[in-house]
Amino acid sequence: MSGSAGKMGGAEMKEGLKSSLLNKVKVTDKFWRGYQELVMDTVIPYQEKILNDEIPGVEKSHALANFRIAAGLEEGEFYGMVFQDSDVAKWLEGVAYALEVRPDDELEECADKVIEIIEKAQQDDGYLNTFFTIKEPEHRWQNLQECHELYCAGHMMEAAAAYYEVTGKDRLLHVMERMAEHIGKRFGTEEGKEPGIPGHQEIELGLLRLYEVTGKENYKDLARYFIEQRGKDPDYFVKERKKRGWVHFDMDVHNREYNQAHATVYEQKEAVGHSVRAVYMYTAMAELASLYKDEKLYQACCDLWENMTQKRMYITGGIGSTVDGEAFTIDYDLPNDTVYAETCASIGLVFFARKMLDNVMDGRYADVMERALYNGIISGMQLDGKRFFYVNPLETEPGVSGKLYGYKHVLPERPGWYTCACCPPNVVRLLMSLGKYLWSETEEGVYSHIPAGTEAHFDKMDVTVESNYPWDGRVTYHITGKTEEETILGIHIPSWVRPGSVQVRINGKMKNITADVEKGYLILKRVWENDEVELVFPMKIRKIYANLKVREDAGCVAFMRGPIVYCFEGVDNPGLLQSYHIFEDAKMEEEVCKEGLLEGCVLLKIKARKLETVGDSLYSDIAPVRTLTTLTAVPYYTWGNRGENQMRVWMRGE
Repeated sequence: MSGSAGKMGGAEMKEGLKSSLLNKVKVTDKFWRGYQELVMDTVIPYQEKILNDEIPGVEKSHALANFRIAAGLEEGEFYGMVFQDSDVAKWLEGVAYALEVRPDDELEECADKVIEIIEKAQQDDGYLNTFFTIKEPEHRWQNLQECHELYCAGHMMEAAAAYYEVTGKDRLLHVMERMAEHIGKRFGTEEGKEPGIPGHQEIELGLLRLYEVTGKENYKDLARYFIEQRGKDPDYFVKERKKRGWVHFDMDVHNREYNQAHATVYEQKEAVGHSVRAVYMYTAMAELASLYKDEKLYQACCDLWENMTQKRMYITGGIGSTVDGEAFTIDYDLPNDTVYAETCASIGLVFFARKMLDNVMDGRYADVMERALYNGIISGMQLDGKRFFYVNPLETEPGVSGKLYGYKHVLPERPGWYTCACCPPNVVRLLMSLGKYLWSETEEGVYSHIPAGTEAHFDKMDVTVESNYPWDGRVTYHITGKTEEETILGIHIPSWVRPGSVQVRINGKMKNITADVEKGYLILKRVWENDEVELVFPMKIRKIYANLKVREDAGCVAFMRGPIVYCFEGVDNPGLLQSYHIFEDAKMEEEVCKEGLLEGCVLLKIKARKLETVGDSLYSDIAPVRTLTTLTAVPYYTWGNRGENQMRVWMRGE
């Protein structure tokens, strides 16, 4: 790791990132700003009503009632998953980021009242968890594998840090500092402490956020302990279960790989186990590698990244291919119709990618971040913001998906809510903090990871980006310098852009950029005054083929335009989707949708052959009749918004 764009992101870089870019980057483009407005106007208030059980006809949450009961403000019993508290935490974190994007006194007052309840629910010793406070106080800290006390604490720490960062209010911050002190007194390798590790990794990220806003080294050190302790005793959860003598979910304690406890983090080479837990852990590893300039830890992250993104990731940026434990399986096992691809997993993948960029400015991380953001994450939310996917399939079949054994987890339509509602508020917090994923700021300059429209005010320059990405490939950067020193403006050139095909003009003059691209970034270094950099990315329709080791996709083809993955729905293409074949030289055209739910989206029109069975026999020696037709493909993230119907990403080719 060397060079100006390949520097470890240690203490020096950390100072530049102290604000998390929240107050420096404003999203302005139609695509992402539209999503943020939807979240602020619809999703956040809708989810607040859900958390208060005020929406009829959807899965009950009871999450805020649990806090009121734990606080002694009302009578009742605990309801929900053992980690129900985390839904409130993620919603609060999303609210904090929303207040940065658009101040709202009424929303802030609502959040303040929720925080007041949370504070009252905290126990005298700093402990905070409604399940164990209300239901099983005698079992506190006895079941780290299954009961997720540390997971809930981590999410609430992230919420506390965000709320303090945006509003300056420290009430929740102090609550979670007390909880952090409580955890620090209980866990560790020192005499009298328990050498425990979380069953669901997240506490590490929460502690690092506390460190980020407070500068207190003990939080960073505790996060490092939880990461480095993992795998030192692969039988920890076996011993824990034997010691306590009771179970909650009755999870398999002997599946060490599922718990990512089979080896130390430095020794893990393959992405295994529960996918969300894995990427949350990898994110913490990457951040610690940056903070401590730990080359060995960064290399471990690289090994895991390579295995996950090159052998175990869907074209949409989805990860975790099986419902059995919401987990990774083996290399190239990527079924389309029984896929899991949890929305939270793709969100965690973006977290991981962004922290890897703090170590090395390498375009492969931005590529994956872009893929997940434009496809596998926003597919998890209905276009109206009121329905959500947990699982994001690449193929659905009415009467099969969501109904038959082995397919019941693959819902063909988004429900309004669900029992384990981790994904909906996770989408909120990511979308409302999007600015910090679009840019990085370092000592050498600034780096644009995704060419979305933004207004950004950095220490050494102000940048305004004009963009209609991802529909239009023309992107213009307007730069106003603030220093007389040479400063880098790094612009990510996506890997889907063929070398030499991107056009670049600097102040109107065409520039050959071949020599200036380093690790996927166009590196422009100069004394910036009032300058303009214009890029034109070729937005051609691309046919995509999977590695033949992916059995389900062999002989099939998928389609992309820019960063957008496309799919085919029955509502646009009558008959059976499996009856269509795309031939090699098929004519492909694009069309902007003029009305309806997909208004503004670029649709694809693709020539294909349609096969029709002759007669009604189950089997026949008569070949199907072939006719020419035109298929319509829509952006994958939009599927499932027009009623239950067939959907496929991968189509049969010829």
